[in-house]
Amino acid sequence: MKHRRIPKRRAAVAGAGIAALVAAGVTFQTANASETPESSAPETLSALAAGKLASTLDRDLGTDAAGTFYDAKTKSLVVNVLDEAAAKTVESAGAQARLVQNSLAELKSARSTLKQDATIPGTSWVTDPTTNKVVVTADRTVSKAEWAKLTKVVDGLGATAELQRTKGEFKPFIAGGDAITDGSGRCSLGFNVVKGGEPFFLTAGHCTESISTWQDSSGNELGTNEVSSFPDDDYGLVKYTAEVDHPSEVNLYDGSAQEITGAAEATVGMKVTRSGSTTQVHDGTVTGLDATVNYGSGDIVNGLIQTDVCAEPGDSGGSLFSGSNAIGLTSGGSGDCTSGGETFFQPVTEALSATGTEIG
Repeated sequence: MKHRRIPKRRAAVAGAGIAALVAAGVTFQTANASETPESSAPETLSALAAGKLASTLDRDLGTDAAGTFYDAKTKSLVVNVLDEAAAKTVESAGAQARLVQNSLAELKSARSTLKQDATIPGTSWVTDPTTNKVVVTADRTVSKAEWAKLTKVVDGLGATAELQRTKGEFKPFIAGGDAITDGSGRCSLGFNVVKGGEPFFLTAGHCTESISTWQDSSGNELGTNEVSSFPDDDYGLVKYTAEVDHPSEVNLYDGSAQEITGAAEATVGMKVTRSGSTTQVHDGTVTGLDATVNYGSGDIVNGLIQTDVCAEPGDSGGSLFSGSNAIGLTSGGSGDCTSGGETFFQPVTEALSATGTEIG
């Protein structure tokens, strides 16, 4: 059974003084799980092929599936299951089965409890298939009293959740690659898209929430907002109003560009690259899906992709991609590209569907 995303929302942005998104890698602990006895070697798959197989197995297994992730070392899909019968189905499909304790329904229930009893600014939670738990993270702004409250709630969830700290501060990035600005605040362009044969581009919703008319870094007119969704979600659609080139590619900041030919869903374990106007190009790995982040001031965003890729203010809206596939739009996080951190991304597939656009 697939998790349904909780709706998302808006985010404050703007200004040169906005603090950085944090990016601090999540520490994965040993999963509360054990591998089933080997019967046949799993197939060697790319991350994208693994994602497609994961979708098929999720549908076929129903409530017997408990999450998936991509093992980049063995190039195989790992599927968490609840019984031996499901394990045989997984192995016959060419994936690696792993018996785990917690069902997706139990993990979803834990997230619902967190939403009800522990909605605290400066926190995030994500279902981590590698640990078969909901990982709750508190940033440095969470007080001792709030930490005690979080601890009590997480302890009450037993083996379905774990709590950790990050030294950074969760904030949305303001400013897919190239800088876009209104002269006072800066974000990054995500991906060029088309709708009805006309050109648009996607960026972060917390950017379009505070800026409505966009220019390039030289002050030349680019376009005006068409759609803005933040919080809950974090995407914005801008219509080009200037006669400028708008190729379907991402700036790699080395004189070259990565062509983008389509969009794909993220898979835990997928290797990804981020391009943004502040810190340019950085690589990393998808560490979680369907993450919820509380940036404070009522700005709670759901359904995000969690990664260990670094980012900083001004990178917001920038491109997350894997090869020629668009994956996400930079939202926020903690840390920086000196000390490292964790960064969250709005899934591109959701933004394309909601705005009626396509990569192009």
